[in-house]
Amino acid sequence: MSTQTTQDARTISNTPFEANGRQYRPSAQPIVVVCIDGCEDAYLNAAIVRGRMPRLTEIAAGGYRGMARAALPSFTNVNNSAIATGAPPSVTGISGNFFLDPNTGEQKMMNSASYLRCGTIFAAASAAGRKVAVITAKDKLREILGHEMTGIAFSAEKANQTTMAVHGIENVEQIVGAPTPEIYSADASLFVLRAGVSLLTEGLADFLYLSLTDYMQHKFAPEAAESLDFYEAMDTEFGRLLDCGAVLGLTADHGMNAKHDADGLPNVIYLESLLHDQFGEGAQVICPITDPYVLHHGALGSLVMVHLDDSSQADSIGRWILSLDGISDVFDRESAATKLQLPADRIGDLVVMSARDCVIGRTAADHDLSQLSGGLRSHGGRYEEMVPFIVSEPLDAQYAAQASGDVRNFDIYEYTCNGVHA
Repeated sequence: MSTQTTQDARTISNTPFEANGRQYRPSAQPIVVVCIDGCEDAYLNAAIVRGRMPRLTEIAAGGYRGMARAALPSFTNVNNSAIATGAPPSVTGISGNFFLDPNTGEQKMMNSASYLRCGTIFAAASAAGRKVAVITAKDKLREILGHEMTGIAFSAEKANQTTMAVHGIENVEQIVGAPTPEIYSADASLFVLRAGVSLLTEGLADFLYLSLTDYMQHKFAPEAAESLDFYEAMDTEFGRLLDCGAVLGLTADHGMNAKHDADGLPNVIYLESLLHDQFGEGAQVICPITDPYVLHHGALGSLVMVHLDDSSQADSIGRWILSLDGISDVFDRESAATKLQLPADRIGDLVVMSARDCVIGRTAADHDLSQLSGGLRSHGGRYEEMVPFIVSEPLDAQYAAQASGDVRNFDIYEYTCNGVHA
């Protein structure tokens, strides 16, 4: 630990705080959690066995490396909101990147803090005296994660547009020493990590959340040279965070799987078209993966919501959907709210998930696949639910025992704040 870091540590608040029924007891060390967007554990394995992630190898040997269950749908907004609050979607109210607003009947992006139904860990930590910083790759997350928080919140995507009044910081490019990156690039994620290092070394933050983007995972398989180079570059930044004296927690919002055939053509079930052919036009399919980043996935994921004009038909239509090749799960609204911990008023009459190698869409006309190349890799369902869960220091006896149970990705701040003390 450097002299500067030691001096900063003396002024870091270790005041406990509460958020959504959980108590957090952070040490007087920097706390940094990284959400490696789209990080199927296979990416880490592929890089580690090839010697490309030496710092993560050290963490796995001296700290804790395991797996956790993400929230469903296994999409970005859902899981980042869960991690930020330590609570499932039934509490956060965030059921997707995109939903059908029951109050207006309109299809809307769910990227506003107005949709969040609880407070965040970051707001509570800042109120307890921590210097909090939230840095996201995609700007769509910034407002939700920075809700009611005192501190710094900005995105790599719009790093050159930050103001003190809105983001709690300005001149980000100068602080990081790099230009604002292209969002469809590895640099978008690496910029987030380097910005976190810069805020730590400058003493501007001591409680951080760094949320990356999954462009690389959508584009490249774990063994691809581009993936290996990317994970090696991330490992360097993880090491720099550790060298700042941080307790580091790593997890993901979802995994990633190939969703194409041997010729690279997407395996798509156009469910709305099939429902209209079978039952008439009384069904509307909503794809909650939908967001502004069309090059990632073409709005095709492994979970959709089906809204019915006549909800009394939900059981018979649900059983018919479950009989389709490539469909793995169908839940009615009540079952989805209970078993998947979803907000009942922000989901469909049916929640449908696909098999490992399939995605579900609306109609062929609703999805522009012309910009996808090299096949389709996507997420959203059961098969992208399990994600890495890593803490840079050994867990104490209580948390080591808990880690053998049903760990959730949104437990990561509890483990980094509470679980590493003797």
